[in-house]
Amino acid sequence: MANWNDPQPRRGFGASPSLDGQSAGRTTYDAGLRRHMLSIYNYMASGVLLSGVVAVLFANYGLTQAVMATPLKWVIMLAPLGFVFAISGGAQRFSESTLKVLYWAFAAVMGMSLSTIFLIYTNSSIATTFFATAAAFSALSLYGYTTKKDLSGFGTFLIMGVVGILIASLLNMFLGSSTLQLAISVLGVLIFAGLTAYDTQMLKNQYAQLRGTDFVGKAVILGALSLYLDFINMFQFLLSFLGQRD
Repeated sequence: MANWNDPQPRRGFGASPSLDGQSAGRTTYDAGLRRHMLSIYNYMASGVLLSGVVAVLFANYGLTQAVMATPLKWVIMLAPLGFVFAISGGAQRFSESTLKVLYWAFAAVMGMSLSTIFLIYTNSSIATTFFATAAAFSALSLYGYTTKKDLSGFGTFLIMGVVGILIASLLNMFLGSSTLQLAISVLGVLIFAGLTAYDTQMLKNQYAQLRGTDFVGKAVILGALSLYLDFINMFQFLLSFLGQRD
């Protein structure tokens, strides 16, 4: 999620007090913001695409079943989390090119982990859920970008929700309750839907403080990672109760 910085948007855009100067400054700012957000969306979408291609190839060539029968399954399952910590924790000291390599490596390993869904659900239900998630994500992100309402107050509540469903998921590994799993899935969809709008607004606001700095390129990668995680988690929770099992 986009909690690696918490800047507030600037109030003024042009250095000149004249209306023409203010208008020109605002136009320049808006154009830069659009380029910045488009870069984030491009990296996020490319990461999702890479994960999808890797997942399909892994599943179609029987690599998923082979790996899941060995201790390597734990590496594939836990490696994405390690990459998230590395990217988020190393943003200040890693170079922009290093963060990009880590991001693409994360997307590839995440694809290996996601390949297990092809062992559980039908291809048609996976495709249907993916496009439903893409439509919902687009609408929610557009809302976060365009709304005048300040969504920052929801941040703490949403993060607490993520922690809650993680604890509930671990607990249900021992209980095996289908009712609890359904509740977790529904709450997961709602929480990551909210995070999609929240993160989009935070990323938009952060540009005001980051523009013109050396960190802006790194911010694109970090922003793409935040939105990628929102999308993938929403997709997985939707699939858990919408997907048809093989």
